[in-house]
Amino acid sequence: MNETLVTVVGNVATQPDFRESANGAAVSRFRLAATVRRWDRGREEWADAYTSFYTVWAWRALAANVVASVTIGEPVIVQGRLRIQEQEREGKRWLSADIDATSIGHDLARGTSAFRRVSPARPLPLEPVRMTGVVSPVGAGEPLAAREPARQAVREPAREPAGAATAL
Repeated sequence: MNETLVTVVGNVATQPDFRESANGAAVSRFRLAATVRRWDRGREEWADAYTSFYTVWAWRALAANVVASVTIGEPVIVQGRLRIQEQEREGKRWLSADIDATSIGHDLARGTSAFRRVSPARPLPLEPVRMTGVVSPVGAGEPLAAREPARQAVREPAREPAGAATAL
C-alpha cells in the first residue's frame, strides 16, 4: 500500500531478456540508464552530469511486449514500483535500484514509434465448422476440394442426398 511509484525517462542499456519464472509467468528484464543533463553557463550548452542505472522488471504480457518492441539505445519511459535492494558480494555492500514496471513505452519526445495491438491467441477448432443449408457464393458450384486445396486432408462430413430436408 505504501509503495514508491516512480516514472523514469532514460535509454535502454542492455538487450531485454525473456524467461519464465518458476510458476510459469513470463518475465523480462533490462537495464535502464537515466542521465541527468545540466545547462553549462560557461560553455552555453547542455552537458551530461551523472547517470543512474535501474534494473527494470516486466511481467506477463508486458514482458513479451517489451522483448518484441524494445532494443538497446532506445529512449523509453518506465513507470512502476521502486525497490532498493541491499546485497553483499565478495565482502562489499551493494545497493541496486529495481523497478517493477507497470507501463513501458517509447519516449515520443525523442522519436517516433508504430503501435501494434496484440490480441490474445485463440485456439482454432480441430475441424472447420460448416453450416448446413448455407451456400457459399464464392465457388459454390465447384467441388470442395477445388475451393479449399489446403484443407483436403480434413475429413469431410457425410453429405445428405439431394432433396433431403435438414432440421435446424
